[in-house]
Amino acid sequence: MITIRSIARVAPLLVTLTLGTAFAGDIVGKVKYAGTAPTPAKIQVTKDQAVCGKAEHIDESLLVGPDKGVKNVVANISDPKDGKKYTPPQKPSLDQNGCKFVPHVDIVPAGQEIDIINSDGILHNIHTFPKNNPPFNKAQPKFKKVMPAKFDKPDVVQIKCDVHSWMNGWIVVAGHAYYALTDAGGNFKIADVPAGTYTLEYWHEKLGKQSKSVTVPATGSVTADLEYAAK
Repeated sequence: MITIRSIARVAPLLVTLTLGTAFAGDIVGKVKYAGTAPTPAKIQVTKDQAVCGKAEHIDESLLVGPDKGVKNVVANISDPKDGKKYTPPQKPSLDQNGCKFVPHVDIVPAGQEIDIINSDGILHNIHTFPKNNPPFNKAQPKFKKVMPAKFDKPDVVQIKCDVHSWMNGWIVVAGHAYYALTDAGGNFKIADVPAGTYTLEYWHEKLGKQSKSVTVPATGSVTADLEYAAK
């Protein structure tokens, strides 16, 4: 027999199942640099000039746009309320192209295989410096165009090439869905975050880590801008 009391108990569950992710909003923001940003230093190519010297190399550790937006800042919530996994638009990859790592900073899901690509057709070497995952140091000769790799635990992993000392990059291993990388203008968006209050973290390889509290609405978006002090 269906009673008013039983309907009252079931109603909240029905609402949740019906609305699904309706109680979710976006976190949008811009990361800026205070003061005058330094001009990226030019990097001297000292080996394999025929391949590595085709394009100019600059230090990518701090890239600031004309309106002070900082590129390659990773924004994420440190206290997610669900177990949703990070899903990139395509299979993650790290390319060695022009004797640089492309992209310089990448976000990959924990536990998912990524492709390490050698587009240069010369000997490279992948040397990782993780905190939470086993390190590896593997040669990738020209005939091995694609080499698989995997990081099982959330981490921030520095990557270098022992053959070309100037090559440097980062892989951020995401343990959940709510990560984003700032673009050349310093802008980012973390979409479909369940409504609630979170700690939003910002990480940059040179400017360090900062955090702030942010409350995500049931619909719409919340703006969470940040400014790094000049260093």
